[in-house]
Amino acid sequence: MDTTQLLKGVLDVAVLAVVRQEDSYGYDVVRKLRSAGLAEVGDASVYGTLRRLYANGSLTSYVVPSEEGPHRKYYGVTPQGRTALAHQAKQWDEFSTTMSDLLAAAEA
Repeated sequence: MDTTQLLKGVLDVAVLAVVRQEDSYGYDVVRKLRSAGLAEVGDASVYGTLRRLYANGSLTSYVVPSEEGPHRKYYGVTPQGRTALAHQAKQWDEFSTTMSDLLAAAEA
């Protein structure tokens, strides 16, 4: 199975879940997603998702100066983003239960 297509469908909720835990900058979000098991996630996909979620009001951003290189743009989840995450998490739970049931029935 090509997991890249699955990843495209859940990247918004995955990014919101990571940033909900702790405000993070772009590469930190990538690193956290990869360490959580989403090894195939691309940098460009995550950065694009962060920009889109910011544009639609789900994320806020602020810049933190860095002495080691360029300033870092951190993202945090807005109340609208928390609502979106809760809704998407519920949808994911229902979808994954349905798929698990279908696969279990196919094995029977």
